Amino acid sequence: MDLEKQLLLASTRRHFFAQTGFGLGAVALQQLLADEARGAAPAGNPMAVRQPHFPGKAKRVIYLFMAGGPSQFELFADKPKLRELDGQAPPPSLMQGKRFAFLKGNEKLLGSRRKFQKYGQCGMELSELLPHTGKVVDDVCWIRSMATDVFNHGPAKLFINTGFQAPGRPSLGAWATYGLGSESKNLPGFVVLQSGPRGPRAGSTLWSNGFLPSSYQGVPFRSSGDAILNLRNPKGVSAEEQRAVFDFVHELNQERLNQTGDPEIQTRINALEMAYQMQSSAPELMELSQESESTLAKYGATPGKGSFANNCLLARRLVERGVRFVQLYHTNWDHHGGGENLETDLEKVCREVDQASAALVADLKERGLLEDTLVIWGGEFGRTPMGEVRGTIGRDHHVDGFTLWMAGGGVKPGLIYGQTDELGFGTTENKVHVHDLQATVLHLLGFDHERLTYRFQGRDFRLTDVHGRVIKDILV
Repeated sequence: MDLEKQLLLASTRRHFFAQTGFGLGAVALQQLLADEARGAAPAGNPMAVRQPHFPGKAKRVIYLFMAGGPSQFELFADKPKLRELDGQAPPPSLMQGKRFAFLKGNEKLLGSRRKFQKYGQCGMELSELLPHTGKVVDDVCWIRSMATDVFNHGPAKLFINTGFQAPGRPSLGAWATYGLGSESKNLPGFVVLQSGPRGPRAGSTLWSNGFLPSSYQGVPFRSSGDAILNLRNPKGVSAEEQRAVFDFVHELNQERLNQTGDPEIQTRINALEMAYQMQSSAPELMELSQESESTLAKYGATPGKGSFANNCLLARRLVERGVRFVQLYHTNWDHHGGGENLETDLEKVCREVDQASAALVADLKERGLLEDTLVIWGGEFGRTPMGEVRGTIGRDHHVDGFTLWMAGGGVKPGLIYGQTDELGFGTTENKVHVHDLQATVLHLLGFDHERLTYRFQGRDFRLTDVHGRVIKDILV
């Protein structure tokens, strides 16, 4: 080995990468410089395809996350009795033991102003705000009895994504890629796409790898322009020159791996090669103009524009290329009244997501992908039967009886599961807790949620903590 290599090996690897840019992009640097104390990755390529505990119906997941808590009363749960009692005080018996985020105790029942109608053979009732979703109701499994433990946004988002209400745990997408690896050779196994005026509360902790090896964290992509900033080569650096640098760094990594056997070094080797491969794969992925005019129209997508519609089409393109888990976050579903209300603001976000959500399900079905792709749509909690006194119509956060839907990947299409009481305070039939949802998603991917674990600080952790049951009634 020549003197230059010896000197570089003698210096710390962290210092070496801190002093070199080479246009790797935020994703590569994030993975290369991750804290090495986060646990050992499997030997060899950490993203290599692995077999689950048993054959799963779903091979991949697209999670459409409506950040803020969509109102089930304006979208999915027509409650004639609630309209009848509009403006009256809620029954004291139904308020006992209930906790809310902002209600003061003087709020009145609020009946929905929206018109509902039944769709499809399953007869699912949807409001006038979701006409496109009405076209795919028979492809969807409707869970109308969701329940969570947490009524504030950040902790509730963490809870449904990671199984715990504080940062530090791996997300569902991280667990999925940890268990299954990825079929994509030139894209990350777990990709995050965002739309709306801001990011979701709790930010990147929602797609964190937690204590799992850094390879399994979600990688945020942009829906327009470069998918990853700074991924392109800087001016004056040719592809040949960069390849030579990558090969040299690979030699250094391999030398160190041979000396120490540290599996995290193998993770770094693969991450660096992934960054190099993404320089060609990511720009091609973003070329929505390759899609037909009819497909773009179906989604309501516009090439070059950042939108939820573009993200849904990108999600389909990502899973076609072998990405294991794609999560879309769309914000501004927090309709308390005042600045954000159940009239104009709810209408706006529904227009932004309704067409594209339905188009994604229909498009996956037409392409033969829906059978083994699980699509999930929902937020972190629902909204209260009472209105809030903020000048305009709104509802507070509610942890019981909200609605979430799933399609494909082994769930029964056209099934309406669960029921709430006539005022929507709580579940009266087939309650589904967040941990139950997580256990069921892992089951669909082929995992026993009690056996998919990772040892950290002397304890075996799992997504569902010590809770959760598979909802077998909704499985094909």
